[in-house]
Amino acid sequence: MNTVTIVLLLLAVIVISIAIVVFSQMRERARIEKARRLAGLEDSYNLAYRIYDELPGQYLTRDLKLILLRRMETLCQQLLQEGTRLPVSEWLTTVNENKQKVIDGTDKHPQVVIDSPEQSSHVKELLQSLFKLIESLHKSGNIDSAAARENLHQVLFTIRKTHADLFVFQARDHVRKGELRKAIHAYNMAASEMNKIHGHEMAARAVASFNERIRELEEEMASGHNALTEDQQRRLDKEWDTFLHGDDWKKKADYD
Repeated sequence: MNTVTIVLLLLAVIVISIAIVVFSQMRERARIEKARRLAGLEDSYNLAYRIYDELPGQYLTRDLKLILLRRMETLCQQLLQEGTRLPVSEWLTTVNENKQKVIDGTDKHPQVVIDSPEQSSHVKELLQSLFKLIESLHKSGNIDSAAARENLHQVLFTIRKTHADLFVFQARDHVRKGELRKAIHAYNMAASEMNKIHGHEMAARAVASFNERIRELEEEMASGHNALTEDQQRRLDKEWDTFLHGDDWKKKADYD
């Protein structure tokens, strides 16, 4: 072989070697990028599922449930397209079943009594994650402005209600123990939380209810007699516990 041929062969070997290295790097980069996409999609699914599964029923309206379930459905479909080994088909089946139950009004999301600061903080953390999720869905065009505004307002209300729930629980406990001054203070704190939400009809109704309960407790302290019967007290407790369920709150009587 002459010199030119040898040089050309060496150049060909170098070019082929470079091409192999570049191709290998591209494949590795694509593999890493796919792994990142899969991890991101899985994390997003787990977050939506955690919010849906762990939030007590009194904090999830029908619309909020559907937002979470549709988000999980979309993420499952994207995971399937990526060819993940996760049991996504099973997840998707469960999501669709839950979504149909919500649409039919047959889903059962248990209510949980907020009776400790730790529990209140946990629920608040979930609601804040839900708030950020709705914001991101709005920015990406998956939720229109009207729906985003309404649901974000609802989540803000429920964040405040989380704190109010804890104060209401404490107030009830104080009433049972005959500690009326402490009960009045707890109801005042609950009203203060609801007062932080401006322009929300349910928050205004809650504040009015707490103020009425405070007035009743003050009368009871002044007279030395219980202003409410046990049945009346149970009714008031039930009204607050179911305050967020559907449109039922509109039909409830005021605390009078």
